[in-house]
Amino acid sequence: MKMRFTVISAALACVLAGPAQALDGATLFQQKTCTACHGKDANTPIMPVYPKLAGQNADYAFNQMQDITSGARNNGQSAAMKGVMHLLSEEEMRAIADWLATLE
Repeated sequence: MKMRFTVISAALACVLAGPAQALDGATLFQQKTCTACHGKDANTPIMPVYPKLAGQNADYAFNQMQDITSGARNNGQSAAMKGVMHLLSEEEMRAIADWLATLE
């Protein structure tokens, strides 16, 4: 009986944690290849025309990612970004944007 309660408790904890559990923006930034162009610290892009993302306003960064994904933003370096934005869900975009805002 004790084993059954533990399994049920663990399953319930997973369900309750679901979307409320925060994604790790720093890990996503690395896993989703953002570091390849924007640098590991989001502050040292590989090309001078690529933006420094560290410290960017979270809502602004999130909206830019959404606009690039939808095609609403179609200028500058957005063509290069469009190729990788399909790797991100909106929840992941939000986690990355929120993490970027914590950087200096």
